[in-house]
Amino acid sequence: MGNNKLLKNVAFYALVVVIVVFSVFPFYYAIVTSFSTGSALFEARFWPAWDWSNYETVMGARAFSRSIWNSIFIAATTVGFALFLSVTAAYALARVRFRGRGLLLMTILGVSMFPQIAVLAGLFELIRFMGLLNSPFALIISYTIFTLPFTVWVLTTFMRDLPVEIEEAAVVDGATPWIVITKVFLPLMWPALVTTGLLAFIGAWNEFLFALTFTQTETQRTTPVAIAMLSGASVQEIPWGPIMAASVIVTVPLVVLVLVFQRKIVAGLTAGGVKG
Repeated sequence: MGNNKLLKNVAFYALVVVIVVFSVFPFYYAIVTSFSTGSALFEARFWPAWDWSNYETVMGARAFSRSIWNSIFIAATTVGFALFLSVTAAYALARVRFRGRGLLLMTILGVSMFPQIAVLAGLFELIRFMGLLNSPFALIISYTIFTLPFTVWVLTTFMRDLPVEIEEAAVVDGATPWIVITKVFLPLMWPALVTTGLLAFIGAWNEFLFALTFTQTETQRTTPVAIAMLSGASVQEIPWGPIMAASVIVTVPLVVLVLVFQRKIVAGLTAGGVKG
């Protein structure tokens, strides 16, 4: 009996190691490649050479530094708008009884099923009509539209599980719906807010299609487009070293954020999954 349990534990941890290596190795190899130059880029290496020239090249380019700040501003603003709209919508969908509430929630979720390319032409015409082409707000509006279905769904599920008694007590004390949302519910919703906010930030940070379509100048580009613009005319001319360095630079902040908030992410994603 003891041997079987030991074998199961060994097999389980061996499988975990294989999955971790399979998932992490591409990013690790990108780090190794980012420290290589010249012919060393095409040699199989498993340890970095610690040559910082690629990073100096990337960070020395003013256009790329501007792209990083553009991505930070656009992603952070998108998260702010998405969370504000999602929290208020989640309160209505979870706490206010009205006809067609379930159908409305399913419709909101159904919007996320449309691929970006299917709405690109229509959204481009809308952005151009509003005079927002080649501006950060073109991307903020686009990203918020595609982020809202997921954030509304998660926050609605989380808010449904909050005790009704605390809301009733606040209403008896004279609290308005806005006070209930901001003073009663928000302090209890941090796991869900962190989860949805972080995933919205990652989605806006990594998005490429809209950023490529709605921005036309170097000063307005985000990091995914800036990295794509580093490519040469042919495979031999592609600066793999700077591209890998740029990829590492824009990926590390996301990895750090996930590691810092991993507990709240798990709690937010499992909200509503257990009843009792």
